[in-house]
Amino acid sequence: MFIIRGAIIEEDIAHIRFACDLQECKGACCTLPGGRGAPLEDSELEEIERSCSHAFKYLSAENLREIRENGMVEGMPGGYATRCLDDRDCVFVFYENTVAYCSLEKAFFEGKTSWRKPISCHLFPVRISRSAGENLRYEQLRACAPAKIKGLAEDVPLYDFLREALVRRFGLTWYKEFRSQCSRLDNYMSDNEKFEKE
Repeated sequence: MFIIRGAIIEEDIAHIRFACDLQECKGACCTLPGGRGAPLEDSELEEIERSCSHAFKYLSAENLREIRENGMVEGMPGGYATRCLDDRDCVFVFYENTVAYCSLEKAFFEGKTSWRKPISCHLFPVRISRSAGENLRYEQLRACAPAKIKGLAEDVPLYDFLREALVRRFGLTWYKEFRSQCSRLDNYMSDNEKFEKE
């Protein structure tokens, strides 16, 4: 582990190679089984309210019915999440061919909103938990195996892949310190691996 400005970071994050491959994983992070959607910051409820009307036009009748009958969000302060459909798909999911996409993000990319999507989605596969400060950990999922394969093939460090999300969440100064430490740890491991092979 290492610490950047009070945030405790799992060291694996410095060594993992990762680059999403939607054509292979089919947007699995938006359709994970378990019945609970994307974790939300309390402040994000207002953002969803502001953005939802633009996102709705991409959603199926089934998704819209679920939202109308049960709402977009569940939980309570400090533990909100987006609602799921059939204990799986986030209610904001829509499909193109067989790939799941986020309707909130689609509205953002089309310039209809200024808010992209929940920060927990943007940071995935890094999760933030709060116990004695903020803790960043890598969540390893079988569904993300294609991202690891692509990340290795293209040599994309997870800390670079998540640059935009991390800057959004923690700011550029924090990210520069974080990246510097990750790069140092990553190079240290690479040097040790080379030494062991000699």
